[in-house]
Amino acid sequence: MTVHLEIPESIARSLRIPAPEMAPRLRTELAVALYSQGLLSFGKASELADVSRYSFAELLAHREIPRHYTEEELAQDLGYARGQ
Repeated sequence: MTVHLEIPESIARSLRIPAPEMAPRLRTELAVALYSQGLLSFGKASELADVSRYSFAELLAHREIPRHYTEEELAQDLGYARGQ
């Protein structure tokens, strides 16, 4: 499923973000907000922000947002490390 979000022109102008940067910046802000609220996993949030996991981790650290690390993520990381 793809979701399209319409932002009223008056709000878009108020953001003071250059037009070419608006969509990626809003995706990043949404990803950070959803991740920090526990509504989106780290991997999916980095995917939404369209950045690598490393870059997303740096962004969270810069904003002093703690990393949520679940048992499921640990299992995924261990499986990856074991080549599974």
